[in-house]
Amino acid sequence: MGEGVDPTKMCQTLVDKVAQSKQLMAITDPDLLILFEDWFEELEEEIVLLHRRHGPFDAMGLARKIGLSPRGATFLLSKLQREGKL
Repeated sequence: MGEGVDPTKMCQTLVDKVAQSKQLMAITDPDLLILFEDWFEELEEEIVLLHRRHGPFDAMGLARKIGLSPRGATFLLSKLQREGKL
């Protein structure tokens, strides 16, 4: 049979992700979510400010500058660009 997507495996992956999300929600304190959201907003503001002062950063440069993982920096740069903040 040719290459393709296995629908059974795809459905199982989706079910696993939903279960994992429910588990995380069950142990998450609403106060912690608020703190995380505040931190995330401050981080975005810091990136926008750095961008204005020093020009654009690539993900690796931003990751080094503010102590994020390259993956996290890539996510934030993409998000801010989509939102028109950069």
